[in-house]
Amino acid sequence: MKVSKYLSKHLRHQPDRIGLVLDEGGWVEIEALLAAAAAHGFRISRAELDHVVAANDKQRFAIEGTRIRASQGHSVEVDLGLAAATPPPYLYHGTVARTLDAIRAEGLRPMNRHDVHLSPDRETATRVGARRGRAIVLTVDAGAMHRDGHVFKVSANGVWLTAAVPPRYLRFPGPH
Repeated sequence: MKVSKYLSKHLRHQPDRIGLVLDEGGWVEIEALLAAAAAHGFRISRAELDHVVAANDKQRFAIEGTRIRASQGHSVEVDLGLAAATPPPYLYHGTVARTLDAIRAEGLRPMNRHDVHLSPDRETATRVGARRGRAIVLTVDAGAMHRDGHVFKVSANGVWLTAAVPPRYLRFPGPH
């Protein structure tokens, strides 16, 4: 878990903190990553890196040849090169009660990320929401959004991405 968090921090949010420069697609040479981490007191072997990438339950990272990147969730500017895709009729978003008033008023916004992240099933959305407390799962009428011209993309690990979800496309669960 420690290695995964370190990779997320530096491949998604603060590559410059350890001297990394991501290319336009978010890729960095693995050797450069390992050297930068070691130079900043966080030694990771190539075997450890490969294990974390392969074992990560959410497939947060991708390796292509000699390069690595985060699959999505960047707060730094990258173009993941994902093509527009037709979403399933419904997608899901896990959150917590304290955010519901803002979501009812403004819908789902990307906050410090490039896109809103949506899950293909309730179970995944529940796990996502539970990271911040008791999970509440919202249903997104992705089919209607798509028909109305909203663009969706899907990352390599199955996370659906869209710029924002206006409140009219959200279904809230009953009282909690």
